[in-house]
Amino acid sequence: MLVLSYPAPMFATNCWVIAASEGSECLIVDPGMPDISAEISMIVAEHNLKPVAALLTHAHLDHTFSIKPLADGYGIPTYIHSEDRRFIAHPEGLHGEQFNYQLRGMTFSEPEDVRELRNEQVLDLLGMKVKAIHSPGHTKGSLMYLLNDEILISGDVLFAGSIGRTDLPTGSQKEMGETLRKKVLPLDDSIRVLTGHGPETTIKFERKNNPYLKELQS
Repeated sequence: MLVLSYPAPMFATNCWVIAASEGSECLIVDPGMPDISAEISMIVAEHNLKPVAALLTHAHLDHTFSIKPLADGYGIPTYIHSEDRRFIAHPEGLHGEQFNYQLRGMTFSEPEDVRELRNEQVLDLLGMKVKAIHSPGHTKGSLMYLLNDEILISGDVLFAGSIGRTDLPTGSQKEMGETLRKKVLPLDDSIRVLTGHGPETTIKFERKNNPYLKELQS
């Protein structure tokens, strides 16, 4: 499988481009900020890829800022959980006062084709089974995506050695704990994890070394 990443300049959010191989269909995941649509389009062209869908793990602006130009530019659907959908066009509802101050005068709108996902809904994309896993805690509508039981796109739920913050609007420490216990820990050790920020990791490594997961197993 071809897995490419581009860390957006603000907050170093990983935008993932995933394909079976060079010259095939691809997915675009969490295109962040500022507008990185030109950079992602260059990656797509360099590897002769054809985008067929965009996946959003949640609606924080550092994961959605470039979604409209990319999704509409390629004419592809955007997938997101229903709980976070409204924040694509109204990101101020998910951010703190200080960040929202920087958004004054800016307007946002949804891509033309937005499709809501529910927990454990399975999409057939790239010839793979892509399972949406509702994972509240960082936001109410956070999703992880499991690709063919081999790759987990964890968004801001699970990082290498850490987890996502829970102190922003719709976040919940209690729900994050339940997500880690019921959605992350049962996953197979062999699964490769593509995180929202920082390096990729594996479930095996996090189960053994991530202090938040170790605490839940004690």
